[in-house]
Amino acid sequence: MTVLDTRALNRATLARQLLLDRSDLPALDAVAHLGGLQAQEPQEPFVGLWSRLRAFDPTVLSTLLIERHVVRTHLMRRTVHLVVADDAVAWRPRHDAMLRQRVLGVYRAELDGVDLDELAAAARALVADGEPRSMPEIGRALGERWPTAGMRALGEMAIALLPMTQLPPRGVWRSKAGARHVLLSAWLGREIAPPAAEGTDPVGQLLVRRYLAAFGPAATADLRAWCGLAGLPATVAAMRDELVTFRDDRGRKLIDLPDAPRPDPETPAPVRFLPAFDNAILGYDDRSRIIDDAHRGLSVAGERVVLVDGRVAATWTVDSGTVTVSPLRGLSRADRVAVTEQGQALASFLSDDGSDRVRVGSSPR
Repeated sequence: MTVLDTRALNRATLARQLLLDRSDLPALDAVAHLGGLQAQEPQEPFVGLWSRLRAFDPTVLSTLLIERHVVRTHLMRRTVHLVVADDAVAWRPRHDAMLRQRVLGVYRAELDGVDLDELAAAARALVADGEPRSMPEIGRALGERWPTAGMRALGEMAIALLPMTQLPPRGVWRSKAGARHVLLSAWLGREIAPPAAEGTDPVGQLLVRRYLAAFGPAATADLRAWCGLAGLPATVAAMRDELVTFRDDRGRKLIDLPDAPRPDPETPAPVRFLPAFDNAILGYDDRSRIIDDAHRGLSVAGERVVLVDGRVAATWTVDSGTVTVSPLRGLSRADRVAVTEQGQALASFLSDDGSDRVRVGSSPR
């Protein structure tokens, strides 16, 4: 079985994540290709697409959200993702059990004695009028029925039990609006199908293909780290005739789509600035293809990072229009020039006045 070393996996990841060369894909197609963008920080998807698309116009993404072509919803890993509407409708039923269990994992004691079917029915009756509500509002209203349960627990479980979406202006370019929720079916004018019958997993197979197209080659543990779903090894086993296999240099079995890009490991990789919680890092259980183990915690802490030669080499922040880069290791003169150039372009993108102020630290953090 062919072994793919870390650099080979890195270049495959960059190619599929549209980070090896900026793409001409329309924003809607890019969101679909990437399987959505993690978006609990509402402005971060704009930086994610700016780093991946040529001539990206953030108002286009805002319009897609306002016109209901993309939605903000709790999905993979029970985190808020910006996904195309078709994927939200198709994927949400497959995530039902995971969403419920993850809320219970946090709030089991506070929800003790609450019948979840009754909670779902009460929550549905509450939001049936179509009035957008915040999670605290939902929790307080449900607290009248379950006064001993935690209101936050009730609100979070309601949103896990019912397919909901966060409405714009939340997630609109340069908006700071709070999260207000309505039923996904009401917002899109489409019914959400119930989960598939036990023993079948057509949506799981679709998720495997879509994940590999955007993240492969990868192990089943990586697949689960991306979506949080159980039962996928059996789904992958049922697809074995349409997949190819490799091993990484840690000995793990990797699966992939036969015709997906696997570039030459020596392909040059440009500097890229990634937003907080970018799935190019979080979409794997073994993230060593893109970030050193010593810095793995940065990705879950919400640090924004800079890729140099395809790997996390710095963090970045923006304040008062200035992008500040803090290296995690020494950077060559050429790397510093490239980081500065990309930082200036990012500062200009983020600023109101087109300014391009950037500061690159002189020593590792």
